[in-house]
Parts: sequence; structure tokens; C-alpha cells
Amino acid sequence: MNVMNPVNKSYWLASVCEANYRKLNELIPELALISSAAAAQVDGKPALLVRVIERSPYTLTVELTHSFSRGFESLLEPAVRIRVYFDAGAAEVLSDHERPFVLEALRHERSLRAVMDYKWSLNYFLSQWLDHCLKSSYRFTLSSPDEELCETVAY
Repeated sequence: MNVMNPVNKSYWLASVCEANYRKLNELIPELALISSAAAAQVDGKPALLVRVIERSPYTLTVELTHSFSRGFESLLEPAVRIRVYFDAGAAEVLSDHERPFVLEALRHERSLRAVMDYKWSLNYFLSQWLDHCLKSSYRFTLSSPDEELCETVAY
């Protein structure tokens, strides 16, 4: 995967978070209305799952992941936790299956540059992954979620 390393990361991070919000809304058109969980299927590809973690009047925290089946168990990756800011029109990654929350990851290195670099890597990854999901024709229709698939996958 190509890696972009801009000089003015704070500006570009805000731009990526705004773009990620637009991409999430294209992937999940009824994002603000999602109740608990939903699944999107594309023939020959792993299921894409979304699960609500927390909701407040202006934000929504969700986990978005692929479900790869291995016999009787499922592998959930990349398990990206995303905070959606409806009032700001932005979506920011909080963590993923390989990388913890910012404060945990930077426990010993809390410089502004390290925080910005870490947040940039998380959100740039989400941008690329959302592009992949959209190009692969994944789309959620929350009016008829695949409850059976969501229930069979242990969250």
C-alpha cells in the first residue's frame, strides 16, 4: 500500500477525517440510524460488519470489520473503531485490531508529533480500506440487516 507522509499533517488529518466521513456515509447510507449491528455481503468476499459501540446526540462510535470464516470460528479484522462526529462531518479512527488507542500506544512518547503521526497512520489506513470496500461494491442497507450473520459472529 502506498504511504503518504504530508508535511502539514494537522491540515491533512482533518481533510482525511472529513473524507472518511463521506466514504462511511456512502458505504452505510443510513449511518445515523443504525441501531446495533448490520452486515454487508458481496459474492465471493468476506462479510463486512458494523456494530454500534456508543451513541450520543452528536457522535457515534462503531466498529467496522471483515469477518473471515475458519471452520467454526470467525476472524474479525481489521476491527477498526471509528468515532463519527455528525456535527463536524468527520470520522476519526480510535484504534484497530493491531494498534491500541493513542494514549495506550504513546504511553512513553507523548510529543505532539508522535500523536499526530499515530493518528495519521490510523486514519490514512481507514481511508484506503474504505476505498477498497467501496470499489468492491460493499453497501449496507440497514432497513434489512442480516441479523443471522451478525448473530453468528461473536463480537
